[in-house]
Amino acid sequence: MPRFSVIVPAYKVQAYLHECLESVLSQSYTDLELIAVDDGSPDACGEIIDEFAARDPRVRALHLPENAGLGPARNAGLAQATGDYLLFLDSDDTLTPDALRAIADRLKDTGEPDVLVYDYATAFWTGETERHRFAGQLTERGPAPFRLKDRPGLLRVLMVAWNKAYRRDFVENTGLTFPPGYYEDTPWTYPALMTAGSIATLDRVCVHYRRRRGGNILSTTSRRHFDVLDQYDRVFAFIDRRPELAHWRPVLFRRMVDHLTTVFTRPDRLPRGARGEFLRRARAHYRRYRTPGAPVPLRSRLRHGLVHLGLHRTYRALQAAIALRRRTSGVAAKLARALRAACLQAHYRIQLRLPLRADRAVFAAYWGRGHGCNPGALESALRALAPQMRTAWIARPEHRHDIPPGPRPLRPGTAAYWTALARSKYLVNNVNFDRRLVKRPGQVFVQTQHGTPLKHMGLDLQERPAAARDMDFAELLRGIDKWDYVLSANRHTTLTWERVYPGGYTTLEYGYPRNDVFQRATAEDVARLREELGIPRDTVAILYAPTHRDYRRTQHAALDLERFLDRLGPRFVILARAHHWQPAAPIADGRVIDVSSHPSVESLCLASDALVTDYSSIMFDYAGLDRPIVVHAEDWEAYEAARGTYFDVRTFPPGAVARSEDELIDIFATGHWRGSRSAQLRAAFRERFCPHDDGRAAERVVRRVVLGETDVPPVVPLAERRPVPSVAATHPRPALATVPQPSGPRVTSH
Repeated sequence: MPRFSVIVPAYKVQAYLHECLESVLSQSYTDLELIAVDDGSPDACGEIIDEFAARDPRVRALHLPENAGLGPARNAGLAQATGDYLLFLDSDDTLTPDALRAIADRLKDTGEPDVLVYDYATAFWTGETERHRFAGQLTERGPAPFRLKDRPGLLRVLMVAWNKAYRRDFVENTGLTFPPGYYEDTPWTYPALMTAGSIATLDRVCVHYRRRRGGNILSTTSRRHFDVLDQYDRVFAFIDRRPELAHWRPVLFRRMVDHLTTVFTRPDRLPRGARGEFLRRARAHYRRYRTPGAPVPLRSRLRHGLVHLGLHRTYRALQAAIALRRRTSGVAAKLARALRAACLQAHYRIQLRLPLRADRAVFAAYWGRGHGCNPGALESALRALAPQMRTAWIARPEHRHDIPPGPRPLRPGTAAYWTALARSKYLVNNVNFDRRLVKRPGQVFVQTQHGTPLKHMGLDLQERPAAARDMDFAELLRGIDKWDYVLSANRHTTLTWERVYPGGYTTLEYGYPRNDVFQRATAEDVARLREELGIPRDTVAILYAPTHRDYRRTQHAALDLERFLDRLGPRFVILARAHHWQPAAPIADGRVIDVSSHPSVESLCLASDALVTDYSSIMFDYAGLDRPIVVHAEDWEAYEAARGTYFDVRTFPPGAVARSEDELIDIFATGHWRGSRSAQLRAAFRERFCPHDDGRAAERVVRRVVLGETDVPPVVPLAERRPVPSVAATHPRPALATVPQPSGPRVTSH
């Protein structure tokens, strides 16, 4: 008896069926049977299923004599299932890597519940993915398993069969089957959740729900959408047969009305001549099943009134009025924005004629993000060394809370913002300011940059269209002409900046101010940061910080973090830091701490014991901490071809180099990540790229640029620097992890 029976009905999906079936058979958890049902498909679906059945004994092929529909096809597979748990998968969707293992583990941890609900992500035909907006209902906090009455919010999760695992004997005892027609999931999922004696959730994306360019079957215009009325008849009939479920009637009534209004208001579902008839029948359902008790939100009351009164023509008139209002309000909003922009520019022009304020400095970083990077360190140093200076920080509203006490917060695009740009003597940024900035005589623009270049930058991107995208090089040069000083951390950076950002500025090769904290932090600071991040005691914390891939339209981690940790054992945890241009992937494993939104990458470096990166410039900063670095260079050739690099990091690395995920696991399992050879490589890397990162870079910049001193503090030699050690370096080494052989084909997470 297999653990899982995965049932996949197929009809006219020959282009997607291979990927669907392969996603099941390539799972790292192999105790399964795959029941593939050819629902009388006129294309090659039947042949594809037979091919899979011939090559893998876990595949059972069923061929229906004629097309019966999704519900009956699932029932045919259900009759053949022998697994402990049933899973349904539509034939154009896919399971995510390691999904079955995660489901099996969760079932075991929660005592074999009747139903396990897991998450999904919509995979659009453009290549983008989007997680379900009600994923918060799947949080694993609180007791498990539970009953639906304990967490009724679970009904907000999409009511489909394919985001749940069902215990087979529960399904058989309850007598659950799928009805014919559209919306066949409705009379299955509601009864399943209401009658389940135990439910658990898994806060993990296990299914990629494919959104094809042509849409799914529910996007087709047809009278078959009337089937939704029959399906709710079946749901309420099920409740009528079970009086103990009567308390669910108010909730189901509201859900029914919401569903019926959705079908009616979608323009692509009902034929034009059938909309009035549908609304009349919906009104009859409203009156038949009306059960007060479930409050209706204010935003939904109009739609509920539409069904209650059957006001077809009234609704159409309201729609027309709302559309007209939107169009007119849109025009008015555009005019208001244009008028506001003109007034602000007029205000800016006036401010440009007023005297500069020599005691004012305005700072920004990363296009309006919070206080941090080199500008953040300079702002703090400026207030300490020149307390007479008044500073301001430009940040978008969502990052305002990251600004510490001291600088005045400025919101981009406001009158105060333009006043600060016009009248502050010092302008500091790690990117360019608004292109409309007019550089006044007497103003000083300090361009701090935000990393040591490994990948091609500036004018070198002219020959790299995949990386340059729509970069305006003429505008780039106009921005460079506004720079007075450019910061550099080392000779390599100085030579690169002066070539790819040609201008009349002065290069200050003083080190990067953001790295000063590495030399000044204490062991108490490290302990506090680890506690704030929730890093367990006596564990090795690995900071995983991959960079952006220009050659990919969609970004995802190249490393399967769950597999990585499973192979290394409980002594390791990961701080996962996504690049600021890519979304953070939702992570459910408690040993993986998502720190993508943490405001200070320097704090993450201090809290960690080692760094794993690919081609991110964070390796140059982290080297100043003198802690282990491992480079995961699995796709170096593709990255170098698309972006271009200034040297091969594999031949001059800051530590061990892994060319595959298995090599990376082996490096940590054997201790090579902090061995003598890795230390030698790191020492050579530090000598080349960290000659000035001694903890006084910010002071040197402030004394030179603001205080006008020519004799800045000398650089502390590398041999005399004492960066704060990591926790792992101050404790005995943990026992080496054993590396079991992989049980299935290698996969990567999405």
